[in-house]
Amino acid sequence: MSTKQIHYPWYKKEDTDAFFALFQNNLANFVIIAVTMLGMGFPASIVFGKVIPGAAVAVMVGNLYYAYSANKLAKKEGRTDVTALSYGISTPVMFVFLFGVLAPANALTGDPELAWKIALAACMLSGIIEILLSATGNWVRNNIPRAAMLGALAGVALTFIAGEMLFRTFQMPVVGLLVLAIILVGLVGKVALPFKIPASLFAIVIGTVLAFTLGYSETSKISEGLANFGFYPILPTLGAFEGMSLLFGTMIALLAVILPITIYNAVETMNNVEAMAAEGDRYDVRECQAVDGAGTVIGSLFGGMFPTTVYIASVGSKWMGAGRGYSILNAVVFGITAMFGVIAALSAIIPISVVAPILVFVGISMVSTAFQTNEAKYYPAVVLAMLPYLANFIMSRFNNTAGEAVANFSSAIVPLGQGAMFSGIILGAITVFIIDNNFKKAALFSFIGAGLSYVGLMHAPKLAFGAANDYMLGYIIIGIFFSMYAFKGNASVKSNDLDSEKRAA
Repeated sequence: MSTKQIHYPWYKKEDTDAFFALFQNNLANFVIIAVTMLGMGFPASIVFGKVIPGAAVAVMVGNLYYAYSANKLAKKEGRTDVTALSYGISTPVMFVFLFGVLAPANALTGDPELAWKIALAACMLSGIIEILLSATGNWVRNNIPRAAMLGALAGVALTFIAGEMLFRTFQMPVVGLLVLAIILVGLVGKVALPFKIPASLFAIVIGTVLAFTLGYSETSKISEGLANFGFYPILPTLGAFEGMSLLFGTMIALLAVILPITIYNAVETMNNVEAMAAEGDRYDVRECQAVDGAGTVIGSLFGGMFPTTVYIASVGSKWMGAGRGYSILNAVVFGITAMFGVIAALSAIIPISVVAPILVFVGISMVSTAFQTNEAKYYPAVVLAMLPYLANFIMSRFNNTAGEAVANFSSAIVPLGQGAMFSGIILGAITVFIIDNNFKKAALFSFIGAGLSYVGLMHAPKLAFGAANDYMLGYIIIGIFFSMYAFKGNASVKSNDLDSEKRAA
């Protein structure tokens, strides 16, 4: 440990660029949350009076803690070039909570406030789980194949994000197609746009102006947006505790979404912290996972319903030469924008069909990442892990009548869609281990699938012993099948070893 006295600045000029990069990322998430929830029918009183301020609390808590953590690391190592970790709402997890937790809760209860309380409970539970996972995060990462985890997440991205938002894009064809073209040129084609304006910002400005010019949006929306400026106090709420009884009651099937996506979030935090370690700033991974979980829990106590994480953008901030100031400034600014209605104003003025193409890009990026971060031989596992969410998407679009509506198409759609996140991970993991000829682990995950089916976390509408016996039996049978190959493989290895010993003798 260094004993050298150093001056680690509160703010330096390099923090400015890093602040704008981080602020834009978080602001985009906040606007997307607001626009999406309003589109689902949630009242502004919940969206702007509870959800946005609560999410801002989570962002503030984490950013201030990581500024403190950077100062601690700087003093410990006697360096002034330490960069605070970037922190905010996890974008992939945000979409899963919007479309995999909040939307079904709203559809099944028919009560936006009740659905919000259920999502609050889910968020609090996710934070608690991540805190607990901070002690076992390495085990999780080492034992659940990345292809399976990202493949299941890509299923959400393809259906509920890219697919659903492409539908929204084409609701205003002239505006939507132009905004989509701008996003593809700037973010996919990486072509510089006029005045070097960021592609997402340029797309939103052009799309919004065009929507009003062509009459797709009424000018009354502008006055409505300006009227949203005001004071939205940050107040604690007991909603999470009220929603917990429902989460573990009629909505317990949501655990099939919450558990795996929390594991994913914890692993992503670990990966991003390790990426910073490669750049020279070595933070404690377990501490960061615990902080992310704590920030999520605190946010839920103030109305926020979205888990938080360390961003991979931390590395970009490091390259910019940022310190801790950008993190502190981000916390302060988000507190102001949430409390005084800036996000509320933007959400009222910007049409959903203008934001939708950006979400299409987010969705296709998540799908692309699932392939890019895995070897080509694991592509079949990624694809198979994605497919259960296709069934989930179809069944959820019919709400409670899914069984009747799709029965003539396939009786398997509903059970395959139930617990889709777990199903995707299990099927993806089994495929990965078959590709690696690791039949012992393929059998293990088959038996785990049997257990999850038996208690109703997969292929069943609710938790109950014996909830999906046919599926349980199917997984047991393939587990036995893989075990035979595992035993045969071990026998072959032993036989080869004996032959080698005989030849050596």
